[in-house]
Amino acid sequence: MFEIRDLFQWDRFITPTIIKVFYWLVIVLIVLSGLSGIFAGLTSMAVSPFSGFITILLNVAGVLVGIVFSRIAAESILIVFRINEHLGAIRDQGTTRS
Repeated sequence: MFEIRDLFQWDRFITPTIIKVFYWLVIVLIVLSGLSGIFAGLTSMAVSPFSGFITILLNVAGVLVGIVFSRIAAESILIVFRINEHLGAIRDQGTTRS
């Protein structure tokens, strides 16, 4: 976890900690919008059952795709920070040998 003093120092990145919170926030928003679309599909089934069913299927697929893509985006950001940490460790190994 990060502390308040980490906000004013550049020794440690806070994004890897915060990105997990944003990931879960995005998941909640995706699920809520999916549920909204599913309820819209259920109400449109009263007028046209086929289009309502297609709307429900598309919203369920959209929720699944949204969850997968948000996970990929969050992991991509975390990979960049992990690469930075590993490069720093390699740099530190090179300076101790010299």
